[in-house]
Amino acid sequence: MAQVKQLLSFTLGSTRKIYLPKLSFAASREYSAYAPNFVDPVFRKEDINKLKESGEAKKLAHVPIKAAKTEQTSSEFYDHQLERFTNYVMREGRKGLARKIVSQSLQQVKRIQIQRYHKEMDPDEKAKIVLDPLKVFHAAVENCKPLLKLTPVKRGGATYQVPVPITPQKATFMSMNWLIEQGKAEPKTTRFYFKLANELVNASNGQGRVIKKKEDLHRQCEANKAYAHYR
Repeated sequence: MAQVKQLLSFTLGSTRKIYLPKLSFAASREYSAYAPNFVDPVFRKEDINKLKESGEAKKLAHVPIKAAKTEQTSSEFYDHQLERFTNYVMREGRKGLARKIVSQSLQQVKRIQIQRYHKEMDPDEKAKIVLDPLKVFHAAVENCKPLLKLTPVKRGGATYQVPVPITPQKATFMSMNWLIEQGKAEPKTTRFYFKLANELVNASNGQGRVIKKKEDLHRQCEANKAYAHYR
């Protein structure tokens, strides 16, 4: 009995701490809801027609396909590049607000182009004015795409700014990001979509601050072309 009391007092009186290993996020693994044999959906009509012409559509007839995302649709109003731009505008997951801002920007582009159209007296210049805001948007993004960028490379204890080519996806990201940054620039009293619309119109005509930023980057790459062999 004494031994039992001694054992209980030792067990209850001891306050030994047990440290469990922490689980790192690097060790966690994400699992897909689909098996590896599932393929991505083809929802755009242009891509579907290409598959039919090449004969690939017959091969995919009995292949399991993943469910399409909410924003993926075969509607004629769907624009992949505009949807991507909306995702870049979005902050804190507020997709509805981002879509509203982009829609207001395109409406403002339409107003600017219509005003220019009615003020222009020369018929030849009047015919060159693009009234479709989507075409203005695509032209602006295309004109703002850089071809090169500077990457720091260490050689012999010194760091050199080396010009390297950019992939098309990275160039599109930089172009859209520069346009969004310009919409956030001064003055703060002006609405975001007003500044973004003005910059889209200027960039579509090869003018504006974003075009100057791209040209400055290309000028720096040209100045550092002697370090191109370090890449």
